[in-house]
Amino acid sequence: MEHGPSPEHVLQIGMGFFASKTLLSAVELELFTVLGSQPMTGPEIGDRLGLHPRSLFDFLDALVALGLLARDGDGPAAKYANTADTAFFLDKNVPSYLGGMLEMANTRLYGYWGGLTDALKTGEPQSEAKTGGDFFGTLYADEERLEQFLRAMQGIQMGSFMALVEQVDLSTSTTLCDVGGANGALSGVAARRHPHLQCTSFDLPPVVPIAQRHLQALGVADRVSVVGGDFFADDLPSADVITMGNILHDWDEDQKKLLIRKAHRALNDGGRFIAIENVIDDARRENVFGLLMSLNMLIEVPGGFDYTGAQFDSWCRHAGFTKTEIIPLAGPTSAAVAYK
Repeated sequence: MEHGPSPEHVLQIGMGFFASKTLLSAVELELFTVLGSQPMTGPEIGDRLGLHPRSLFDFLDALVALGLLARDGDGPAAKYANTADTAFFLDKNVPSYLGGMLEMANTRLYGYWGGLTDALKTGEPQSEAKTGGDFFGTLYADEERLEQFLRAMQGIQMGSFMALVEQVDLSTSTTLCDVGGANGALSGVAARRHPHLQCTSFDLPPVVPIAQRHLQALGVADRVSVVGGDFFADDLPSADVITMGNILHDWDEDQKKLLIRKAHRALNDGGRFIAIENVIDDARRENVFGLLMSLNMLIEVPGGFDYTGAQFDSWCRHAGFTKTEIIPLAGPTSAAVAYK
């Protein structure tokens, strides 16, 4: 028997911000970190987080229904605990914490996405850039905010970096330069996985001390050098492998092509350029996250957009690379590899 149209899918997406903001507020309140030590009752959580009793159980039980909290028992004496996923990803005390991305979504993106309709009509960003500020300039001027942003980027990219060093053979390369290396996360992962690799993390000067602290903590500071510079103004350090994690999508097409040409010039003969991004499928039907991330670039920056493997191939061949391939990594992310 055929069913007529159902509103369920439309409403789930249209009202999706209800669930989104509930999770983001839970991260902001550090609920999952507090529950990392032990299960707690609703009133205990309310006391600990300073929550009003009126909506305390609605908040906690909504998270249960969303599959983001576990609950043992019913009623006021029931105890709430993290699920396996929230314990692993959203407790600040574990190394796999990726809440930095959600913290940034909460403090910045959630409000800016309210301007999507204006952005679609004007093509103009809705972030700090809207008021004449420069997104990266504003960010890099404040070390604390910059460190939060870099932690966010590390959180969302770490799974892809771990997959990259397993799925892409780096055994024949001796040097790797990560351009736009942020806090050195990719260089650190590569150096730990491949003891023979000498790595360079290249980013703007304000990032250098943050990256050095992070690499020191990882125990690989002896094999990863941090170099300060501007990838538009300066030559890139030469290497067998040049990587860019979520860099190309920040820029317009001419700037993307320029960065690819600079990578080609800096690579040793037989070298590889690897972009780690949410590469959109060529037919532009499948990669929901990649397509939405491209809209996020509209919100964030003047010219950025995410791209397909076919676009990457055409830009790279134009720059002198001989061939490209797309290697799926974690979730919606792929490595786009170009061979010199």
